[in-house]
Amino acid sequence: MPEHATTRTRTETDSLGSLEIPADAYWGIHTARALENFDISKRPISVYPDLVVALAMVKQASARANREIGVLDAERALLIDRAAQEVISGRHHDQFVVGVIQGGAGTSTNMNANEVITNVALGLAGREKGDYAFLSPIDHTNRSQSTNDVYPTAIKVGLSLTLQSLLVELDLLRQAFLDKAREFHDVLKVGRTQLQDAVPMTLGQEFHGFATTLGEDLHRLRENAWLLHEVNMGATAIGTGITTHPDYAPAVLRHLREVTGLDLATADDLVESTSDTGSFMSFSSSLKRNAIKLSKICNDLRLLSSGPQAGLGEINLPARQAGSSIMPGKVNPVIPEVVNQVAFAVVGADMTVTMAVEGGQLQLNAFEPVIAHSIFQSITWMRQAMWTLRVNCVEGITANHDRLGAMVGSSVGAITALTPFIGYAAAAALAKTALLTGRNVADLVVEAGLMPRDEVVKQLSPARLSGLEAITAAIPIIDTSLTPTQD
Repeated sequence: MPEHATTRTRTETDSLGSLEIPADAYWGIHTARALENFDISKRPISVYPDLVVALAMVKQASARANREIGVLDAERALLIDRAAQEVISGRHHDQFVVGVIQGGAGTSTNMNANEVITNVALGLAGREKGDYAFLSPIDHTNRSQSTNDVYPTAIKVGLSLTLQSLLVELDLLRQAFLDKAREFHDVLKVGRTQLQDAVPMTLGQEFHGFATTLGEDLHRLRENAWLLHEVNMGATAIGTGITTHPDYAPAVLRHLREVTGLDLATADDLVESTSDTGSFMSFSSSLKRNAIKLSKICNDLRLLSSGPQAGLGEINLPARQAGSSIMPGKVNPVIPEVVNQVAFAVVGADMTVTMAVEGGQLQLNAFEPVIAHSIFQSITWMRQAMWTLRVNCVEGITANHDRLGAMVGSSVGAITALTPFIGYAAAAALAKTALLTGRNVADLVVEAGLMPRDEVVKQLSPARLSGLEAITAAIPIIDTSLTPTQD
């Protein structure tokens, strides 16, 4: 149980008996039992502030709906509304203390929210914490609700809020790669397939590709946000709506849409919606896709910057810290490395979500706490990983122009651009000669009489080599008598 500055306590009672609760705690006996039972993750739900805000939004919308349909008096409804608003505004988050991993399908989280909001409301009414005869966490703050509709709804609202910050960082990272693409638009380099030299391209094209693939994920995540917008408020225990007024479900949806600003909808089949967690699995999968593509980009950055003397050494990543306790001067690509590790964690979290979704039985999935923790952690880590990749790496990348120029100048891959004019067989023979002798490809082509030098220079220009300028000339008939032979 968390330490408190005071030893004063208050006594609270539930169906299992009584416990002493720290007098200054806004949480109560149900939260206290969860602290004893689930001392596992060492991470309270408050590590995900958007989840806490979402819980308060659900409670606020419910209080307004209950008042509107006449099942909660105006005084109590307003107190709950005001207390929930304080939490939405960022206050009392330190009182949301139950662990992110818990048994009970989220009941401990729901009760933690009920108790905190109730005791905040009691304070607003000038009453003592724990005066549940006046305002009850269950009879009033949880009126018309069950953990089984509050908790999944709060998860979806919280994830929707958190997703927005992820999308902002993803777009900023995409823009950072676009800026580098413009900076490197005319820097020639050797392209590679299967880690072997291929044909020339520009460094700008390579970075533009990074930006494009991140842009695709930006659109995909925005499209998949709708997976989080179907909620089951009004379902209560198993989807039948037991204990609720017939007008509650549409009323709470209307108020929740207003409070959250999200385009939420009530599920058509509340029984199915209460037991099915497939939307979380689909959304988690889209996060995994983004993480894997981001990791691939980081792999490329590490390869392109490898060396600096004995590797590719085409680009320079910003030096962020000393790379070795034994090798002086060594600097490692620590930023791409940490992003790689975040991606690995996201993949593992996605597998956890998949297994938790599969593990649900009958009318409820008891494993939503680990689903929520896994997805919230993935979004949080990815958002921070994107930030550090952009600020501490991408924005400071420079091109190693001399190295790139030397590699393009000696690359036999450039001869591919001449195959429409001299034919594949001649080009292959000249490439072999160039590799064996180290001679310049252009010189060999001219010496063989296959093309005049001015035409070779034209076809091997940066614009032609990188495909920025199309080659439209017809392929001439090749005089095979001019094809060089090898001894």
